[in-house]
Amino acid sequence: MKLYQENNKVIIDKIKDFEPKHIFECGQCFRWDKEEDGSYTGVANGKILNVKLEGDTLILDNTNLDDYHKIWHNYFDMDRDYSAIKAELAKMDEHLYNATIFGQGMRILNQDTFEIVISFIISARNAIPMIKRSVAFLSKALGEEIGEYRGKKYYAFPTPKALSSCDEQVLIDSKVAFRKGYIRDASYIQHSLQMDMYKLRNLPTDMARKELMTIPGVGPKVSDCILLFGLSKYDVFPVDVWVQRVMHEFYIEKEMKDLKKIREFGIDMFKDKSGIAQQYLFYYAREKGIGRK
Repeated sequence: MKLYQENNKVIIDKIKDFEPKHIFECGQCFRWDKEEDGSYTGVANGKILNVKLEGDTLILDNTNLDDYHKIWHNYFDMDRDYSAIKAELAKMDEHLYNATIFGQGMRILNQDTFEIVISFIISARNAIPMIKRSVAFLSKALGEEIGEYRGKKYYAFPTPKALSSCDEQVLIDSKVAFRKGYIRDASYIQHSLQMDMYKLRNLPTDMARKELMTIPGVGPKVSDCILLFGLSKYDVFPVDVWVQRVMHEFYIEKEMKDLKKIREFGIDMFKDKSGIAQQYLFYYAREKGIGRK
């Protein structure tokens, strides 16, 4: 793998295990959008980035080597050997073999904890396009303007202070519906440091989950998503409708409806790679329509 900079682009030749579609369309993030040329533009850590894969060459536009090493290397989880993880999972059975091939370029992003907490509170009983619209609206209304890229302005995710003290009409207009009180309360908890959500990564997973579930609007599934996508806890197994379907299709009796038991089954099966296995299975099931009647 060769890494170098050309003008305002960072280029990585011979990249492995990196497919933008698999990364940005697997339900883990809500601030990346596909461009007409097939690339993806998004905001993270107060920066605008465009990501494009050409063959086995990854082009990161609107950045430099300094920001790559400070921000993007960790954000894209570049130190993790996904080839080894896929090989280990693929040996388990044909379903995982197929799922890891189908989503071969997936990576778990290392995202901002507070942004993930709010984003997944919004995600409860919601569809991804609606979640993205709400997050974009709140960022434009309450976030700091970062800059412009390809003629479009981009905004940082709102701070805890901005979200906790904003006019209620902003939340109403963002279409977060019944979640608006949860968003304000969760934001105040972080702003006032009643709980420092960022420090939860230092706790064991079960303790971090218990803390998260004291936040209004955070239940078992949302807490597992926060643990995986916002706190780098991989021994979790978030269960939504697609994961429930794929588990019923491949691994457990359809009569088992208890989501907690399905989650425990997944963790027992996949151990410290549960979260990564879940993402391969989720993406495979959703894209293939597995278990849909």
